[in-house]
Amino acid sequence: MNEEQPIGPEPQDDELYEHYSFTASKGQEPLRVDKFLMNFVENATRNKIQKAAKNGSIQVNNKVVKQNYKVKAGDVVRAMFEHPPHEFLLTPEDIPLDIIYEDDDLLVVNKPAGMVVHPGHGNYSGTLINALIHHIDNLPNNSSERPGLVHRIDKDTSGLLVVAKTEHAMTHLSKQFFNKTTEREYVAIVWGNVVDDEGTIEGNIGRHPKNRLQNTVFKDDDEEQGKPAVTHYKVLERLGYVTQVACKLETGRTHQIRVHMKYIGHTLFNDERYGGNAILKGTSFTKYKQFVENCFKILPRQALHAKTLGFVHPSTGEYKRFETPVPEDMAGCIEKWRAYAVHSKEQ
Repeated sequence: MNEEQPIGPEPQDDELYEHYSFTASKGQEPLRVDKFLMNFVENATRNKIQKAAKNGSIQVNNKVVKQNYKVKAGDVVRAMFEHPPHEFLLTPEDIPLDIIYEDDDLLVVNKPAGMVVHPGHGNYSGTLINALIHHIDNLPNNSSERPGLVHRIDKDTSGLLVVAKTEHAMTHLSKQFFNKTTEREYVAIVWGNVVDDEGTIEGNIGRHPKNRLQNTVFKDDDEEQGKPAVTHYKVLERLGYVTQVACKLETGRTHQIRVHMKYIGHTLFNDERYGGNAILKGTSFTKYKQFVENCFKILPRQALHAKTLGFVHPSTGEYKRFETPVPEDMAGCIEKWRAYAVHSKEQ
């Protein structure tokens, strides 16, 4: 494959490409469209948005609007441009992959923390997809035009992903994820002592109304917001002011484990986006603060690893199950907390 040749949709005459699309929530009070978009588009400036509006690139309910248009509940706001989004201009890159398993239909890869799964705003290269299209020719696109991807995990989450190599595998595996028949188990370190040995967290997950970078759980009386999400958790080890837990996903919402664990009062350790990079449990002693800071240095990301992945093979019908141990950064952090917990009991 020619590495200089990007992969992306062929532009048509006068065709506009959708870069962003947002539907205003039912609680949305009238707000200028430029301010509305600033709340949802990362790294966007008001100047850029106003320029786009002047160029006729901002649409509400399929009609071009000016920057002073007031967005109301239910409005569909779209940013349309003549060039395709950068994430669709995919260039193969020779990036090493930790492939756990591969055959003619699929491969299972162990993604390191820090690697983005697919290109998006601010991350146009160095992603898992850039590596995959270098490794394999003609990967099938999913419904979002992303080659090979059946599911994804966050940038700073490590662990297992299955990638489809054929159209048949893409359809078969996607159906399993949709029907919730896959097995997905994660290991996490969370703040606090999780009292119950095991439990189930249920609650609709959707975009946080005030913080565009977070998702949140919507209470039972607001069922129209967000999408249903179910997480089963089990305590693996109590380590004093933190707990190591296993989380099994029944659904696969964005940031699901991170949001659900915070919802029950146990934010993931060092999860900056959800406030886990502050000392949420423990003492006020300087030595303790130094200890936690050292743990943050060892594990400079949220403490989450996709450890187990199971599914039915699309061609053989055989059940395949894969496991990968927690990576060194997380294992080192667990070991430090383990030693701290033992030392605390001895005092």
